[in-house]
Amino acid sequence: MMNLDRITFDPQIMAGQACIRGMRIPVSLVVNLVAHGKRFDEIIEEYPDLEIADIQQALSYAAWLTREQVYAYA
Repeated sequence: MMNLDRITFDPQIMAGQACIRGMRIPVSLVVNLVAHGKRFDEIIEEYPDLEIADIQQALSYAAWLTREQVYAYA
């Protein structure tokens, strides 16, 4: 299992969605921005609390979720 220390789940934040470092920035938003052609620097300009490592880990988490076998993330 990879280290996903920047991906957090809190029922009090965004209804428990996977978010970046406890902020109200869902992983799905970050992945969607990249999927629609936003460059990392453009994303950080729009969301200055993000770091490049956050974006990279959001993509790693999304890739992990699409594996054939799904494992519970704890």
